[in-house]
Amino acid sequence: MKQPLVHLALFAVALIYAIFFSWARDIMPRYLRPEGFIVIRIGAAAVMYWLAHSLLIRQPFNFRQDGRLLFFCALTGVAANMLMFFKGMSITTPINGSVLMLFTPVFVVVIDHLKRRKWPNMALSTGILVACFGAVLLMGGEGFQFGGATVVGDIWVTLNAISYAIYLVLVKGLVSRYHAVTVNKWTFTLGTLFVLPFGLPQLAETNFQVIPWDVWLKIAYVLVFTTFITYQLNAYAIKRASASLAGTYIYLQPVLASLIASLSGRDALTGAKVLFILLIFTGVYLVVFQGNTAQKQKDERTS
Repeated sequence: MKQPLVHLALFAVALIYAIFFSWARDIMPRYLRPEGFIVIRIGAAAVMYWLAHSLLIRQPFNFRQDGRLLFFCALTGVAANMLMFFKGMSITTPINGSVLMLFTPVFVVVIDHLKRRKWPNMALSTGILVACFGAVLLMGGEGFQFGGATVVGDIWVTLNAISYAIYLVLVKGLVSRYHAVTVNKWTFTLGTLFVLPFGLPQLAETNFQVIPWDVWLKIAYVLVFTTFITYQLNAYAIKRASASLAGTYIYLQPVLASLIASLSGRDALTGAKVLFILLIFTGVYLVVFQGNTAQKQKDERTS
């Protein structure tokens, strides 16, 4: 029963982020500047994890044994990746940023297999490439181009994707020994300390009185769902599956975002987009049902 729940958790993460993409521009930069919003996002999640931990878990953390790994998880998975993403998106175009983020699963596979000193099998590699190709076409088609005025932003977004990929690989070492709430409590606590110098000045200049109630609801959605719940679901999934599988589900985000935009009348679902979506699902199928099974069999033979 665990495996279906893992896929359900990762699908929920993709769906939550897909909804967020359609609301991000309603929040930033008109009402909240990016770095200031990051402080609110990470700080609020830290408070929620502290409450959940004190009420439900109360599990101690061995800083002597795992403090160094915790530091790098908080840096790569919470602070650095969010700061670099928002920094990059303020310079590059939304399409460029969306396309570059889709390379995160590729970085996950490379880093994960380098860490374990294993070569990825053919089905896993093919699935990642097919899904990546379909996702790039779905998000950009002919509407994106790299270089010129966007090159600095493109670099920041790429570094963000690498940072998050490192986190997905590293955090498995923590969630295998601690409850996900315990891990997230401390990664977000450290992450808050890391981002305060960057976002506190912007936060101090924010006029909260002009923010309308509907934007407050969208901000609340980001704090509760896009941060607190998604990191919890990701930790749950990574503990029971591979980092490569968790990374692959990122490819579903543009699919769900396109479907949401079509249902809301903001976009049209064309035949070409259906083809690109089928490519993504084909790639995810190869990773989920072929690549990971073959990789487990290969690992068992070599262990």
